[in-house]
Amino acid sequence: MKLVNIGCGSVFHPDWINLDVLPLAKDVQSYDIRETLPFLSQEIDVCYSSHVLEHLSREQAKSFLIDCDRVLKPGGIIRIVVPDLEMIARNYLQCLEAVISGNLSTESNYDWMILELLDQGIREFPGGEMGKFMLNPQLSNQEFILSRIGNEAKYYWESASIERSFQEKIKNKTIGQLLEKIRVQIAEGFVGVIAGKEAKVAFQKGIFRQSGEVHRWMYDRFSLERLLTEIGFIDIHCCRADESRIPNFNSYQLDIMNGAVRKPDSLFMEGLKP
Repeated sequence: MKLVNIGCGSVFHPDWINLDVLPLAKDVQSYDIRETLPFLSQEIDVCYSSHVLEHLSREQAKSFLIDCDRVLKPGGIIRIVVPDLEMIARNYLQCLEAVISGNLSTESNYDWMILELLDQGIREFPGGEMGKFMLNPQLSNQEFILSRIGNEAKYYWESASIERSFQEKIKNKTIGQLLEKIRVQIAEGFVGVIAGKEAKVAFQKGIFRQSGEVHRWMYDRFSLERLLTEIGFIDIHCCRADESRIPNFNSYQLDIMNGAVRKPDSLFMEGLKP
């Protein structure tokens, strides 16, 4: 079988074809999701993509899913994982009701759910307000945050506690990344000289907004199923993180790691190509 993990980041398996815009290992191929998938029509058995679709505009997301349909064989499986807008909204309302009723011990949870709902769509700097919240020395609701975003929170806290030298930071970047950073800094300098400080700040924010970190749309079980149906997929349904029609899916540890859901805030949905 040909299995493709699109936008894999640091989570991939060597038995899959792994694609990402910034490959982190030799088992990952360079690929920009805004481009056509590098496969022939009806060549692939499984297309899997986790926490990628929300980083695309609605038009880009539809084009991407149409291309997934193109490369899948008849009977092929598409599995899409995204932040679950419905779950986030319900948790926000639950926390709101708790603080309104006088349960101020849940106020930090309420603050977190506001950030989870809004921050990744509006942030203007890396990590955003969620990152600042998580690094607060007086953080009182670590367990709640863990229940919402899983091991991602642990990795964030661990990486933030490690002071890396300048040489280590350089070593962890590719030549292409370093050249791009230098190019952007030179452009920032020119903008500042020609148009002033405010224009430079606007340029910096614009560059960040195009970096891929920002969420451009959100999905719930109705909107994602409707989108997949419009494209032509059939037998579409929500599933658990540990449930899939992909043979031996859990053995690849993409949505389940060490017996735990990797991203608990997620909506998991699968469909078939007719």
